[in-house]
Amino acid sequence: METGSLKYVYLLGAGGIGMSALGRYFLNLGKEVAGYDKTPSALTDELIAEGMQISFEDKTETLPAFISQGPSAEILVIYTPAVPADSELLNHIREAGFKPQKRSEVLGMIAAAHRTIAVAGTHGKTTTSTLIAHMLRYAGYNPVAFLGGISVNYNSNYLPGNADSLLVAEADEFDRSFLTLNPDTGIITSVDADHLDIYGNAASLIDSFEAFARTVKRKLILKNGLDLPGELYGKAVTYHTSKPSDVSLKDLKIEQGSYVFDALASDVLISGIALGVPGKHNVENALAAIAVALDLGIPSNTIREALESFKGVKRRFEYIVKSDELVYIDDYAHHPEELRAFISSVKAMYPGKVITGVFQPHLFSRTRDFMEGFAESLSLLDEVMLMEIYPAREKPIEGITSSVLLDKIEAKNKSLVNGEKLLQRISEKKPQVLLTMGAGDIDRMVTPLRNMLSTKTEAHES
Repeated sequence: METGSLKYVYLLGAGGIGMSALGRYFLNLGKEVAGYDKTPSALTDELIAEGMQISFEDKTETLPAFISQGPSAEILVIYTPAVPADSELLNHIREAGFKPQKRSEVLGMIAAAHRTIAVAGTHGKTTTSTLIAHMLRYAGYNPVAFLGGISVNYNSNYLPGNADSLLVAEADEFDRSFLTLNPDTGIITSVDADHLDIYGNAASLIDSFEAFARTVKRKLILKNGLDLPGELYGKAVTYHTSKPSDVSLKDLKIEQGSYVFDALASDVLISGIALGVPGKHNVENALAAIAVALDLGIPSNTIREALESFKGVKRRFEYIVKSDELVYIDDYAHHPEELRAFISSVKAMYPGKVITGVFQPHLFSRTRDFMEGFAESLSLLDEVMLMEIYPAREKPIEGITSSVLLDKIEAKNKSLVNGEKLLQRISEKKPQVLLTMGAGDIDRMVTPLRNMLSTKTEAHES
């Protein structure tokens, strides 16, 4: 992407995880970056501290002065499809003659200047891409990375890297964004139905993943058994935790809360890997990262050490409180398969413990489309607390409520709870293992819950 004449960048939806990474990229290049987001968050606080100007009102008077100059090669406006079509700011900018670029288009232009490794999948892509970026850093590479979550190792969703280095990117299937990347190496972790408000049906979603696979220029890496054409598998490197694959799992066990395993790839055996993050689904993500590392010629010992030093992604199986009395884990899971994988891993790690889960459904359409799947996954919990549906960009759908979902859940102890009463309810229940799950604003409850639970734990221990 040519940025020599560029001086100013304006982001519509600046607080989104993908948009904020772009903002950090342009700040790193020394550009003046401003933006708008609907609500303040911990991430927007960080961006402002790093030098970005962000407003939280969809009003033209909040626009930075450089927008009044009118369109020019010095100004780039980027927007996310999550910004509503009736946004006053977006429409004013268009009427002024600007041609806002989609986030995916800009990321595609940046990726074109690099050897790009792109990770796609309806789930697993954030942890896998972050793990690959960490592994490359550990092995002495200095990749540019655009991540879909905050890496705990680097406390950021963006790694600046070198201008001529590898680039690691999460490839987002929403709105078919990943078709702009044309990566050298492409990974697909999963193709479970999601975003049906965009795609209409599962077949269209799978067609989109097939199209992404065909944009990969050199090396395609696929989880074995996905509903993709056999022709793609004929030329791909495969991985799986149980099916015979090019990269496979051996001797998985849990030791002191960690998953320990051997990975086998052709004639290469990497033994005794103690993965730095919990969850069997993360073992699967690690196999995908191992496939990338071996393709790049990274030595086995380096791969093992990188996996063991990986601290994960915030809100992906993130331990908030961990003591003999209480375990509290927060996770971004917002799809039935993600919930199933997360809850099943927790149950395997804490057998005999009562598992209490707080879930906030994300989007009315997703709740409608996967109502039965959500009910089945949440029924794995011993106790369920459901928050109201987080609408994000959507308006309510008649007959689709958390109450309807709650009725379908088979757990004996289940209830609806709002944010105000959640702290009180958790305090009264004194859970053994507590989970908070969802992609909405449930993350705002994490710090209050941690503070309350830590205080109660300290009081109990004293």
